[in-house]
Amino acid sequence: MTTPHKPGPRLRQLGRPAKSEALMRIVRLLTVVVTLYAFLVSIHLMGAGLKMLGAGFAERLIATTSSPFAGLFIGILTTSLVQSSSTTTSMTVGFVATGILSIEHAIPIIMGANIGTTVTNTIVSLGHMPRRQEFERALAAATVHDFFNVMAVAILFPLEMATGFLRKSATLVSTALVGADPVHFASPVKAAVKPVSHAVCQGVESAMETHAPIAVAVLGLLLLLVSLYVLVRLTRRLALGRAEIVLDRCMGRGGLTGMALGAGLTAIVQSSSITTSLMVPLAGAGIVRLKQIFPITLGANVGTTVTALLASLSGDCRGLTIALVHLLFNLAGIVLIYTMPPVRRIPMLLATKLGGVAARSKRYAVIYLVGLFYVLPALLVVIDRLK
Repeated sequence: MTTPHKPGPRLRQLGRPAKSEALMRIVRLLTVVVTLYAFLVSIHLMGAGLKMLGAGFAERLIATTSSPFAGLFIGILTTSLVQSSSTTTSMTVGFVATGILSIEHAIPIIMGANIGTTVTNTIVSLGHMPRRQEFERALAAATVHDFFNVMAVAILFPLEMATGFLRKSATLVSTALVGADPVHFASPVKAAVKPVSHAVCQGVESAMETHAPIAVAVLGLLLLLVSLYVLVRLTRRLALGRAEIVLDRCMGRGGLTGMALGAGLTAIVQSSSITTSLMVPLAGAGIVRLKQIFPITLGANVGTTVTALLASLSGDCRGLTIALVHLLFNLAGIVLIYTMPPVRRIPMLLATKLGGVAARSKRYAVIYLVGLFYVLPALLVVIDRLK
């Protein structure tokens, strides 16, 4: 009669690490989810704080636009202040609908808002500063969006001022669409993040009424830095190999797939800043390459126009025209820049060069951020007002 075989000490020891490793992966995965949520809350808090500081100023600035040239830099400055192109375009649409702004003056503001909206992902990239190679990749991933939008404005702004092709095309389409039923869509990301963000804002306001906006913005920035550090470390350890395979399959099929992914994700979360900011830590961790990220940012440009477009279908014809101008501007930029390989490489080359320079000397990243989004547009607006 044989006695049942019992696993020896060696086999039992071999079984434990496997269970322990599986448990650790589950813990890391849950930590990634929590950290990602904190990351999204931090972006919302920074925007809320800056909006509390600059919304009134931004509204007055837009309402007093004196020229198309000034409108372009007002669009950059106001969107950089409130960190939301949707806020800028919504105010602009409202001013056009009530006759405060003409469509001709509103179009440059929309173009400027496209540049200003990229400030959030550029700020996110600064969280990678302590780690040189990681920062180089992250800043390049963030600023490729900047350089594309600047190029699009440099090409389409003078073309629009000379011919009015965007205004005429949008007007033609809007006359056929006015009267359609509006479509409303609630962002699940905003619905999940807003209660916590709102509670934090209320708590800070009750604790310190005078400096509440600054405190909210600083709190958002600190949460961003902490969550970013944890997120990059965990995603690299947890899913680097698998994420590369999945993203290669999704994005390796061509630019159109990446654009569709960016547009779809942005339409769902109703924020191009969230879409592009999520790409930055992935690039910093080395999970995605700049070539893969570029078409996603272009899709995010298109996706961010969907909400305003759908909401404006039942409104004033002029408001719908501005929403259509925003869409047509982004589509025209893609056609003129991305479809031509030599031109397409320019934003990626500039972003890579800036990432390399800033990685060697961090001050250039700060100078770039403050200069492009705040100092330069503010200076040009002041000069225009003094004429």
